[in-house]
Amino acid sequence: MKLAAVADASRRVSETPGRRDKVGLLAALLARTPPDEIEIAAAFLSGAVRQDKLGLGWASIQSAMPGAAAESASVELPEVNAVLDRIARAAGKGSADAKQRLLRELLSRLTAEEQRFLAGLIVGELRQGALEGLLVEAVARAAGCPAAEVRRALMMAGDLPAVARAALDGGGTGLSAFAVQLFQPVLPMLAGSAEDVDQAMAELGAAAVEYKLDGARVQIHRRGDEVRVYSRRLNEVTAAVPELVEAARRLTAVEFIVEGEAIALRPDGTPLPFQTTMRRFGRRLDVERVREELPVTLFLFDLLYLEGAPLLDEPLRRRAELLAGSVPASLIVPRVVTASAEEAGEFHRAAMARGHEGVMVKALDAAYEAGRRGRRWLKVKTVRTLDLVVLAAEWGHGRRRGWLSNLHLGARDPHQGFVMLGKTFKGMTDEMLRWQTERLSELEVSRDGHIVYVRPELVVEVAFNDLQASPQYPGGLALRFARVKGYRPDKSSSEADTMDTLREIYRMQGAG
Repeated sequence: MKLAAVADASRRVSETPGRRDKVGLLAALLARTPPDEIEIAAAFLSGAVRQDKLGLGWASIQSAMPGAAAESASVELPEVNAVLDRIARAAGKGSADAKQRLLRELLSRLTAEEQRFLAGLIVGELRQGALEGLLVEAVARAAGCPAAEVRRALMMAGDLPAVARAALDGGGTGLSAFAVQLFQPVLPMLAGSAEDVDQAMAELGAAAVEYKLDGARVQIHRRGDEVRVYSRRLNEVTAAVPELVEAARRLTAVEFIVEGEAIALRPDGTPLPFQTTMRRFGRRLDVERVREELPVTLFLFDLLYLEGAPLLDEPLRRRAELLAGSVPASLIVPRVVTASAEEAGEFHRAAMARGHEGVMVKALDAAYEAGRRGRRWLKVKTVRTLDLVVLAAEWGHGRRRGWLSNLHLGARDPHQGFVMLGKTFKGMTDEMLRWQTERLSELEVSRDGHIVYVRPELVVEVAFNDLQASPQYPGGLALRFARVKGYRPDKSSSEADTMDTLREIYRMQGAG
């Protein structure tokens, strides 16, 4: 299939208002895509490339753009993907020039529409409206199978292009291959928010109430002596955390998938800041030395697979019983099961006294809904925070001159992509300013005077006092007294808080 067909479909989807019609356009294209090209087409239609990191920003693309475009479409999808593979692999001295040359050669063979599409794809700025939810429905329609089956396979695989190929190749039979399997990480279940413990208990009734630890979420898989540790974003981090591997090998069960938090603690057992814990992740060198300086402690809260049996469909009550019977109590996150709001409130106060963020309140009958954010798990924090995406940043003044400082913050919206809620320059250390200036420069897509617009990839945790109505922003809401708590490299932009969450917070304030 030619790139032009995907670019044309993307344009038509962006111009089509109705969801059903958007899904129909996507399904029609997927249905006629050759089997070995489905993964590429599905990735492109969802606004992503198959490569983890290309190292190309808007400036590099503009520099590589040829003076003219091809008159007719001739480039096939596999050719585009092969060039992007070569760009991603280019490293070392001269790699920047090599990437530019490869991109320029590819762009020179594309039509003007294909050039625009590829440029937007690389920098994550297609704005086509073909979000993951639409593509899931399109895959289901093209494959002739229920959308629920596609969603469940996606929960297991965490890779929509791979699921799309399986569905279109084999329908329901192909999707059945995506079951819980060892060493294939499962998307994490996500929590909603509650204003306080009373609200959470009123909503869920009898529940498990757990300390909410501000650590790094991990998923640990074991078969015999083989242990692998995965991050919240499903990246393998085994080599960076040998103490977690050792802890897993000490357990009596020999085949399992457990989920928990790895957290750096002070000598008195209180938690160090999240950013300190994250220093342990992603390291390849001097792991043992850093381990001595900054050990992490494992606390488990869920069991997804045990001795050959997947447990995602079991209620939390059963998963918790099996977890308690499989691991020492010292490895389980502090937890109480209660129907009493008063007892839950006392537990919440104890968590806060130990320096933790708050509590998680979980419905006892809840299955593990991988990859979904719902109201069966609720987080209760004393300090109100949101996980937002950086949309742009402004160059600083005075002592912050030369640093990107004032952040433009956005929440996810199913229909508009990301919606701006306000700005903040508060709460940033010099180290954070240096890091974000470098990282945001890599993500730059355009400039307007002192404002640098970036790909919406970085998630930042923002504390705020409350929300107010605002005609200035398209979502109609703005943050009051926002300040940065820290970046969340363990989260992707798809996990950022949504406008629905903000509207609910605003409603709970009694203002809407």
